[in-house]
Amino acid sequence: MMRACGLLTARKEPVPLKSIEVELEVRDHVATVVSTLNYENKEDKPLEAVFIFPLPGDAAVCHFSAEIGQTQIVAKVKEKQKAREEYDDALSSGQQAFLLEESDQSPDIFSLSVGSLPPGESASIRLEYVTELAVQADDGLRFCLPAVLNPRYQPQGSEGAGVQVTSVPASLVPYSLSFSARVSSPRPISKVESNCSLDPLQYLNTDQTQATVKLAAGHKFDRDVELLIYYKDAHQPTAVVEAGQASAEPGCLMGDSVVMVSLYPEFPQSVMSSLASCGEFVFLMDRSRSMSNTRNSSARDTLLLLLKSLPMGCYFNIYSFGSRYEHIFPKSVEYSQQTMEEALKTVEQMEANLGGTEILQPLKHIYSQPCIPSQPRQLFVFTDGEVGNTKEVIDLVKKNSDSHRCFSFGIGEGASSALINGMAKEGGGHAQFITGTDRMQAKAMQSLRFALQPVVVDISVTWDLPKEVSVTVLSPPITALFQGQRSLIYAQLTGQVGAASSEAAEGCVTLKYSLAGHPSENQLHFSLRPAEDTGLTVHKLGAQTLIRSLEEGEDRGWQDTKVKEKVVQLSVQSGISSSLTAFIAVFNNNGEAIQGPLLHKNISKHGEFLKARTKTFTHNSEDQNYGTFYVVTCRIIIIRSSFCFIFGFSAAVPEQQTRDPLLQLVSLQEATGKWLLDPALPTALGKTNEEVEKSKPANKDIWATILALIWLHGLKMDSKNEWDLLAMKAASWLRAQNGSKKYESAKVLFNTG
Repeated sequence: MMRACGLLTARKEPVPLKSIEVELEVRDHVATVVSTLNYENKEDKPLEAVFIFPLPGDAAVCHFSAEIGQTQIVAKVKEKQKAREEYDDALSSGQQAFLLEESDQSPDIFSLSVGSLPPGESASIRLEYVTELAVQADDGLRFCLPAVLNPRYQPQGSEGAGVQVTSVPASLVPYSLSFSARVSSPRPISKVESNCSLDPLQYLNTDQTQATVKLAAGHKFDRDVELLIYYKDAHQPTAVVEAGQASAEPGCLMGDSVVMVSLYPEFPQSVMSSLASCGEFVFLMDRSRSMSNTRNSSARDTLLLLLKSLPMGCYFNIYSFGSRYEHIFPKSVEYSQQTMEEALKTVEQMEANLGGTEILQPLKHIYSQPCIPSQPRQLFVFTDGEVGNTKEVIDLVKKNSDSHRCFSFGIGEGASSALINGMAKEGGGHAQFITGTDRMQAKAMQSLRFALQPVVVDISVTWDLPKEVSVTVLSPPITALFQGQRSLIYAQLTGQVGAASSEAAEGCVTLKYSLAGHPSENQLHFSLRPAEDTGLTVHKLGAQTLIRSLEEGEDRGWQDTKVKEKVVQLSVQSGISSSLTAFIAVFNNNGEAIQGPLLHKNISKHGEFLKARTKTFTHNSEDQNYGTFYVVTCRIIIIRSSFCFIFGFSAAVPEQQTRDPLLQLVSLQEATGKWLLDPALPTALGKTNEEVEKSKPANKDIWATILALIWLHGLKMDSKNEWDLLAMKAASWLRAQNGSKKYESAKVLFNTG
């Protein structure tokens, strides 16, 4: 029987949260989000409600205010324990109070306590945060408004059960959502897409650099709201200088100017034309109960593509985990036809039947395995992110960051952005999120391409500024660079920045690094003139970056009291929440205490709530010859129409088969990259044996491989990012067999001239 889990009262009446209004303002790469939560106490007694909701793990919460009737109060940031005591004292004396704090277990979970709301009274809570927008594989910028806070699995024997939450069907969510967005950028806005229905994009000017969009009417808040924003010339590096706060003291972070530099490193083509042919690839797949149905099926298909795309000469292993963990091989093995087939047989049998989500133990086991000489370790982690010990997992990845790169994938609605982004950041890799109708395969293959890129070393950033301006970098050192991927740097500019900008002075930032033994550098010259009307967004994100760096540097132990004091001081001065602070607002009600016993409720965003908190408010605390494939593939591309005509294919999607035709064809490929001319191949191509074999040359394997490549380029160009690496292997194998001459006969057969 499904319990309502705090969404309904003992009388089966709705919870007091009536509606949520969200306004999003996107400025180029960053977003400001304003959420208004409207409450109403329909009880006949004063009410205390605890509202648990998710935010992006790297969000900087910078404003919290409450309005009751005609009275409004803006909350202040205070040290967390002091804020809790002030909240408890206010409730004890019958005053209205509001407390907003970050979870002790994960920075992407916040709890909002609404205390002593009088009978029949309404309250409006305004919450504001700023966040960076992640760059996707297709250069889109992703914004996600989480609707789901999935149950966070607590490993056996772990502490901190205070974030236990329970799911509730979307049909029971008793509040509504309105959502609107305004987008502006120096570059034209190409389009805005979403997993939810949107009203048409409205441009606000002729050059299309400003636009608005909102959710279509009738939206049910039953899934994350995801926006993908596309700009023209998205890879252009930029710098935004923001003037300090006039009321703040010069020399402090909020009083000085802050610059945000967005870099897109462009690696030399001579280096990028070859991909690594070595490496130890370790795949860690979530098989907990929450990964059941389509998630698990998609994970199996993704592992098939990954295994088929690995280069010869590498090593690999596959781990899966739930309440316990399993591995296919005792240790990583060399990639061959035999080991690939053995792994795939096990993958085909994988089900989401391993219980809970204990990711820490398999990670410890993987890191305990000695690294293989000359085989850089690349770890791929796939999970729906429903774990309760997020910080402990991230700390473990960070501790082992010198021995591997970590590529993480958040699967489904509610995946913890703090976990997924944190693992990739500390592991020097890349994070991906798979939601709604996203195909896991495409995003996994993009990360594999990143993993095959040479490791960038000796990364440094230098600044060239006017003599009256000094720089203090707020961001941690850059530890990972990938072709075409953005790197953001925040820095505090102290001195006469205003005077320098009046003379149109410039600054210059230089990114230097070494790639495959080749020293490289990228430079960006920028004006020191402050941007207008930025709302201190860059300052807030810079403060958040520095706060997170200090928190992570202390490994959450806080033995260094000076660092702890600096975090609290920076949090209070900037108005940005941290793990050590909280927002607190207290109404004095003109000295009149609210009468009646206090009724306690637990509420959640999309059906989650905090169970452990009580009325007393206690807390539980191309060496692979990949470069030779280009001639072959270019020739294949031009024969699409002839291929479709001769073999009776149309450019339209073929009739549905029991299995995805692409995966059916991929499953037949050998580890070396070739296909065999056996009875299964014509079936995968949708043809008979006679049609496939009537014009074959003497070498059947070459003929089969050519047919497979032609089929891919003829009918599956829309999913090329999923199969291009395995096609590269096939083309390289053809060249090694001197298959290009035999390929000419195929051109004659397909009448391509």
